[in-house]
Amino acid sequence: MKERVAQCAAQQGCTDAGIDPDLWGNEWRRVWASSPGWEDAWESALANPDKPPGYDPGMDEACITDAQILSQIQSMMPFTRVAAP
Repeated sequence: MKERVAQCAAQQGCTDAGIDPDLWGNEWRRVWASSPGWEDAWESALANPDKPPGYDPGMDEACITDAQILSQIQSMMPFTRVAAP
């Protein structure tokens, strides 16, 4: 999930603001991870008995969609650091 969030942030211009997308995603992880509906989707995916062993909801587009990630990232713009470096 961290990689998907960082990729989306990069596409939305995080680097244009002079911020590394991986750093930004890590600093803001508690905000984007608490997006409405994400916890329920994650828990539902984990509880599904049809999922294979080692299943990772963060890699599953059907669990948290790219559109959901994009919507959350856009709601958090403009990109800023949590704290000054």
